[in-house]
Amino acid sequence: MAPAQVSPTTNTVNTNVMKTIVPHIHPSHNTTVNKHVFQHQHYFPHSNSVVNECYNQQLICCGPPPMPPFNPCCGPRPRPFGF
Repeated sequence: MAPAQVSPTTNTVNTNVMKTIVPHIHPSHNTTVNKHVFQHQHYFPHSNSVVNECYNQQLICCGPPPMPPFNPCCGPRPRPFGF
């Protein structure tokens, strides 16, 4: 019988990864400040009024009616046709 032929040893590496969780805690705080502002609004209502007055004058004029330029007493006189 022939001597046994021995091959070099094959080395296989099996890697196992073990996960370990290490918690890191970073605390924080929020403060909410609610500010209520009271606005005091002052109003000063004001009104205006207008009075329109109208007057009539009745004048008694002496003599014949004036020709232009007219007398404000009687107002303008219409011109006869042809002038």
